[in-house]
Amino acid sequence: IQSLANAPLDDVLQHWAGLGYYARARNLHKSAQIIHQQGYFPDTVDELIKLSGIGLSTAGAISSIAFNNSAAILDGNVRRVLTRFHAITGWVGITAVSQKLWALSQRYTPDKNVADYTQAMMDLGATLCTRTKPQCEQCPLSADCQAYAQGTVLEYPTPKPKKIKPVKSLVFLVLYHKKKLLLEKRAPTGIWGGLWSLPEFSNINTAHDWCLTNKIKIHAETALPPMRHTFSHYHLDYSPLLIVCDNPKKIVLENKNALWYNSAKIKSLALPAPIKQLIQHNNGH
Repeated sequence: IQSLANAPLDDVLQHWAGLGYYARARNLHKSAQIIHQQGYFPDTVDELIKLSGIGLSTAGAISSIAFNNSAAILDGNVRRVLTRFHAITGWVGITAVSQKLWALSQRYTPDKNVADYTQAMMDLGATLCTRTKPQCEQCPLSADCQAYAQGTVLEYPTPKPKKIKPVKSLVFLVLYHKKKLLLEKRAPTGIWGGLWSLPEFSNINTAHDWCLTNKIKIHAETALPPMRHTFSHYHLDYSPLLIVCDNPKKIVLENKNALWYNSAKIKSLALPAPIKQLIQHNNGH
């Protein structure tokens, strides 16, 4: 924890690059700093949920497994076991359904041997009461499982209503001067938060306007084929605009979040996987 707390965030993100869910890396780093500063690792749910990225179920898992406190959890495996055992209909994201499942989880959580119980519930969902091909005949709860008795095990949990993902379109500027590439550090929150990336624009015209404003003399320009990257809640369609310039002005360096970087050494930077692949593919430009 001390090593993680003292590490620069850029180093943490570099090791995390390519794994996605970058907020998790930032939360781990921030929580390690909090724990290090307060001088002890919290063991109660109330204290644990104050840490960055720790929700109620994760706090319950840490408190029960690491400290053997009577704390309920409701991760995906436990939700699946409980919805089948009680034949609870309705998507688990609905408040009423979630509250019912939490009440059941709390009711079943024992006062003793909590670590064993919590681990057993998670393992039951991970190994026997699986999403597909559940092994009900080997399940120790099958005799009292309502879904098993009804022959409707695969209908639980009720799937999330399908939603069409929106599409966001952007232009990424791949701006080269000799062997140097212009990169910008993204805001600490949001998609790819804290990582280095390419300047982005709503369309090619705004990218051209930016070059004009910054007195970037365009030597060669190529509009590369559009590509798609899918996030959990939307599709990103991005069109790379490759520009080779002759006279990069210092004005672009006045932005503390921008730098000209040797494109052959991008491995040392924390870059989103799609951006790193795009740069490597066009490194020879």
